[in-house]
Amino acid sequence: MVNNKTVSVVIPVKNEAKKIRACIEGILSQTVDVLEIIVIDSGSTDGTLDILKEYEKVKIVEIPGSEFNHGLTRNLGVEQAKGEFVLLTVGDAEPYDENWIQHLLDGFIDDSVAGVCGMQVVPHDLDKNPADWYRPISDPIIKPYSYPNGAFDKLSPAEKKLACGWDDVTAMYRKDLKLTMPFEKTTYAEDAIWAKQALKAGYTIVYNTAARVYHYHLEDADFAFKRTYTVMYYRYKNFGIIPQVPDFGLISSLKLINILRKSDKVSLADKLKWWNYNQTTRNGIKKAAIAVKGALDKGEEFLDAEHQRLCGKPPIPRKD
Repeated sequence: MVNNKTVSVVIPVKNEAKKIRACIEGILSQTVDVLEIIVIDSGSTDGTLDILKEYEKVKIVEIPGSEFNHGLTRNLGVEQAKGEFVLLTVGDAEPYDENWIQHLLDGFIDDSVAGVCGMQVVPHDLDKNPADWYRPISDPIIKPYSYPNGAFDKLSPAEKKLACGWDDVTAMYRKDLKLTMPFEKTTYAEDAIWAKQALKAGYTIVYNTAARVYHYHLEDADFAFKRTYTVMYYRYKNFGIIPQVPDFGLISSLKLINILRKSDKVSLADKLKWWNYNQTTRNGIKKAAIAVKGALDKGEEFLDAEHQRLCGKPPIPRKD
């Protein structure tokens, strides 16, 4: 466990005026005081910058939107950070409670730990899909992963994917080590790729499910398609996970109906709305899985070309 260490926060943003205040104030309300909040803005035009300038601890770094990259932009923030630990999140995330940062620090159980990752959860808000609401079924745990002497390469694809379920919406790193192991230049999955590199290099990475943030995006069929396609693509390329078409048949539909039925504060009209919403996004997910599987059947070069054509730029979520 780490105490009395300095923490810098790095947040890439673009047009987050609706949510950035909750994000910043949640960080400033933590039991652990942060040294600074470095916000890398890639071309906001909605008043985000004006809001950020209200906060003394916020340092704004502006870059052209054309230069944004999921890996390199975050590297820029890490390079500028002064803290011994660097916490990464996003502008539309909000800490679940005031102990979020402390829970991340608690995961640094020894000097071999390169980083600690928490989890995203969805609040029980009426403007968010009830099927995604956070419903904990177990107590939070601190779970380390470490594979010395090349053991990571001997894992199955599923085991590799499980160990590398990293998430830069709520992740903390040792800055000195992070500088020696920066993110790759990539349009997506910089976090999972980094986790794989860290484990292959012999470091320990830790998950602490108590370190939660609220984070949610509404999706339409196009976003669901692109998100699923690029997730499946990177899981195949990095971990060897063969894409599978999900089964959204009768059992899945009955489970969804049951979840919606038990969502007491949701009106019948809204339950019908969320039923249609889930059917729409599920169609996008299934369509993407079929497309990825079909592309891979034609060879990796074709898959690479199709991914570039369809998802050359990362999918942009709705700003509702």
